[in-house]
Amino acid sequence: MKLHNNKVRNTLRGLAAAALLVASAAHADLKVGVDLSNTGPAAVIGITSKNAMLMWPQTIAGQKADYIFLDDASDPGNAVRNIRKLINEDHVDVIVGPNITPAAMAALDPVAGSQTPMITLIGSASVVEPQEGKKIWAYKMAQTDRAMADVMTRYMSNHNVKTVGFIGFADGYGESWLNEFSKFAALRHIQLVATERYNRTDASVTGQILKLMAARPDAILIAGAGTPTVLPQRTLIERGYKGPIYQTHGIATPEFIRLGGKDVEGTLFPTQPVVVARTLPADHPSKKAALAFVDAYEAKYGPGSVTQFAGDAAGVYPRLQDAVARALKIAQPGTPAFRVALRDELEHAHELVVPNGVVNTSPKDHVGLDQRASVMGTIKNGKFVYLSQ
Repeated sequence: MKLHNNKVRNTLRGLAAAALLVASAAHADLKVGVDLSNTGPAAVIGITSKNAMLMWPQTIAGQKADYIFLDDASDPGNAVRNIRKLINEDHVDVIVGPNITPAAMAALDPVAGSQTPMITLIGSASVVEPQEGKKIWAYKMAQTDRAMADVMTRYMSNHNVKTVGFIGFADGYGESWLNEFSKFAALRHIQLVATERYNRTDASVTGQILKLMAARPDAILIAGAGTPTVLPQRTLIERGYKGPIYQTHGIATPEFIRLGGKDVEGTLFPTQPVVVARTLPADHPSKKAALAFVDAYEAKYGPGSVTQFAGDAAGVYPRLQDAVARALKIAQPGTPAFRVALRDELEHAHELVVPNGVVNTSPKDHVGLDQRASVMGTIKNGKFVYLSQ
């Protein structure tokens, strides 16, 4: 009889423990793990992204949210270690970040292996295209380099640019831009007459700039992100280059203008609505959301402090709010089933307005932005202003 009673007690204890786990899961916080570059060469991107995230509400779709922030110091190896920690030790439901392409690509292994959805803040589409294998666990907030190259080359063509010299980062970002720009340049009969590369940490690019200028292009495109993009432009000005200088959407930070000063005045670049929100046409579909975010961000962090990267980060919250609401009908946070459900529901955003565009995702499209998220801008009197659609 005693043996029987022990078995009963053990069974009851097991059932109680299981019930406790179920109850705990039912009331578990939604855990959001964030990996950003808050130090190192990409800090200007990571810091403003984090600033925007610190403005997020403490609940998502009615569920209490726990945000865990880690800094990867702009190093892909650190990013992977951070993401493994967030997944294996903190047991997060979703990863937000990284914000540099090499780190996001390296992060595909741990997120796919653990079946944890990841919403990145990078420009390159390489982390989500093609939608197969590990990449089905990745999403991206920023407009694709493809769409940005499209709007840029359209503007070039309309302004009689026939030849272009290219200098870009010697990494995934530069490679993506060279590939996408080359395709649209060929489509619009623009010839790429010289191609050079440089590293984010380089102290001089004089040799590369002299080679570009020797090719006598109608315009020069610098393909980089953050403040390291000032160096090639300043060198061009110092060496007497007089043609138009194009940059990518990666420059859109106040630090670029502050560091570049008069050397970056007149820069032409593709961008997203937040950066030029105050000068957008009244009928732009994202103007209301972009302005609301810019007003709130600058009220907290100061006039002229907003960046495209902050806008991308701000857009993660409505993306999660939209998808989490549906995923909660399938499973509870803290479970593998919830992570799978969240990944699936992130594919079903429909005409969702975020500060930097309008999102329509699908199983084949994990970005979801169309040309409503791409505009041309310029720098005028030390400010980013709208130029054209």
